[in-house]
Amino acid sequence: MSGVWVFEKNGVARLISNPTRESFEHKHTPHSSGTPTAPGARPRQLLFLPTNQVITSHSQLQHTLAQLGWTRYHNSDNPHLIQFHRSQNSTHLISLPKTFSDIKHFHMYDIVIKNPSFFQVRNPMSSVSKHQP
Repeated sequence: MSGVWVFEKNGVARLISNPTRESFEHKHTPHSSGTPTAPGARPRQLLFLPTNQVITSHSQLQHTLAQLGWTRYHNSDNPHLIQFHRSQNSTHLISLPKTFSDIKHFHMYDIVIKNPSFFQVRNPMSSVSKHQP
């Protein structure tokens, strides 16, 4: 068993397999929103900048990407992926897991890199609240 053992204030030790600075600051909660980069790491959220909307589903993401000129690419070779492309002549392709909760930070950053003026990856605490007055 490799990793770092951390002793809590109550005297109980826990093993952190892939330590990050965030691992020591926050405990991992299995029902947190966003996607962690490592056990105990801070979750991330994909934010659509023009509306300050946090993307929480594939349908939201598909609608938003369609507004930016992306179309759904139906690939029957890999049914576990959802893919989007700019056009038939473009090499730009976004590949995502079929289940939205399986999207990791690197999937989010791929969307940001291909749409830099429209998306941003943030920690939930620094993003704008989903519920606006």
